[in-house]
Amino acid sequence: MLLVFALVLTASAQAAEIVRIGILAPEGESAASMNWRALTEYLDRVLPGHDFRLEFQTLDSLRQAVAGRRLDFVITNSGNYVELEAAYGLHRIATLDNARFASPDLAIASAVVVRADRNDLRHLADLRGKRVLAVDEHAFGGYQLAWHELDRQGIDPHRDLAPLTFTGFPLQGIVSGVGLGRADAGIVRACVLEDMARRGEARLTDFRVLDAPVGDSYPCLRSTPLYPDWPFSALRDTSRSLSKEVAAALLAMPAGGDGLSWTVPTDYQPVYMLFRDLRTGPYAYLQKGSFSEFLARYKGWFLFAAALLAGWLVHTIRVEQRVLVRTRDLRLALEASARMEHEARIQQEKLDHLARLGILGELSSMVAHELNQPLSAIGNFARGMERRIESGRLEPEPLLDASREVAEQADRAREIMQRIRAFARKRESRREPVELGTVIDSAVRMFQDIGERAPSVERHVATGALVLADRLQIEQVLLNLLKNGMDAMRDSPPSERRLSVDCRSESGAYRVCVTDRGSGLGAEGQARLFEPFFTTKPDGMGLGLSLCKSIVEAHGGHVWAEPGETGQGLAVCFTLPAMKTES
Repeated sequence: MLLVFALVLTASAQAAEIVRIGILAPEGESAASMNWRALTEYLDRVLPGHDFRLEFQTLDSLRQAVAGRRLDFVITNSGNYVELEAAYGLHRIATLDNARFASPDLAIASAVVVRADRNDLRHLADLRGKRVLAVDEHAFGGYQLAWHELDRQGIDPHRDLAPLTFTGFPLQGIVSGVGLGRADAGIVRACVLEDMARRGEARLTDFRVLDAPVGDSYPCLRSTPLYPDWPFSALRDTSRSLSKEVAAALLAMPAGGDGLSWTVPTDYQPVYMLFRDLRTGPYAYLQKGSFSEFLARYKGWFLFAAALLAGWLVHTIRVEQRVLVRTRDLRLALEASARMEHEARIQQEKLDHLARLGILGELSSMVAHELNQPLSAIGNFARGMERRIESGRLEPEPLLDASREVAEQADRAREIMQRIRAFARKRESRREPVELGTVIDSAVRMFQDIGERAPSVERHVATGALVLADRLQIEQVLLNLLKNGMDAMRDSPPSERRLSVDCRSESGAYRVCVTDRGSGLGAEGQARLFEPFFTTKPDGMGLGLSLCKSIVEAHGGHVWAEPGETGQGLAVCFTLPAMKTES
């Protein structure tokens, strides 16, 4: 058995799927490797069927890797993500949550750094005509945020700086260049200067950040407003199942020593608005054919005509601009609503699957006990056959009987595992005509597979109870109610541990009740029974019945609790609309 186990582990390791994550490395590959090592170690641990590999990139190489479909996931800054999303269809599945910042919505800014002895440079407006270093025209914190602030003050970096020089990564080189007097100022991502000081690579007293807010709660000096933190995004071709697994793992990832964790995707609308103001990224098309730019370029030719038609042109341009802005805002709102609806559906399906796995987890020891019986019987019959053969007693009848028993016990174990695997399998929700009697029978069989601890279940089911529903979700509701009923009778004598499932027709719907013979629940407990995180179990989480309520209501029914018909125990009931059939 040890040899077989070792061979299975070896085969699994060899079959591990390689998953490539491209990561923007603004401070160089060495620093990035240290910053992101814990992420790959965590993903390799919680998703052992995959081999996660990090590939550190510059802005240009990351774009090329995405265009060539050589990656499965991308971690990059907010601005670069928005450009890649518009060009190649990336979609975010999580957002970085850094404990260093108050919120992932307000995490990224630019810092315009000058030497402390430059008394002539106090504000961004003082940079006109000065030498400035930046990372790249597409660097978000390393250029674009500062560009936006300069543009708001009437300074065009490409025209009014003398000169603007792009140095590329790493960001530390810009701070060093300013310190050595190679430029008057440098644009870096906020916190780079403080990180360098912490590592002993620079002294804060040697530098000053222009227009830094006074009394700011942000932990670093900055020159610009704050924008959302880095997203974790999947490529268009990345499989949905892999994206779901990685998203679930990221959201469950605990914060490490550096305070980094992941949260649900945040709103990147401020980044879109910034790019629209700058007419770059997804809005670069606005630079082409702008009527106002056409007039500015050829104003000498059209001066006389503009004087005659000014009133008409102003009115026309104003109306068209308003229509364009409102149409674009409406489109963005519709797209955001569609994304939120899609993400909510994905989260609901993921929650359904996790709930089913939670139920199986609670019953795992009992399922193991039930499986142990056929396996023990198989072992006993096999050893008996072995002893007969060794002793020379080869009568065919006892050997055939033992062989048949082995086969029957193996079939029993296989049936138990097939039902468990079908229940635990992850899939998309789908509704189809199902008969409630069949669904109830299937849920009861799976419940009774837990072994001798399972109480007996009485069934009273109306015939022909046809509904339009997701079969697996209704089984999940029934199994949850049966499990809760069993837990409610934990302290009852074994002879009194009985459950009943009743299904009857009621005013165009079918009413299903699961009743236990436990101690029952007070009126206050019944009123709060379906609230999230409310539980009467010492080890419960309070999510099972809340999820049952959402499933039933999504099918057009409702759920409630009431005392049992005999006054003993508790009945949890739900309704489902009857399916209309053509006569």
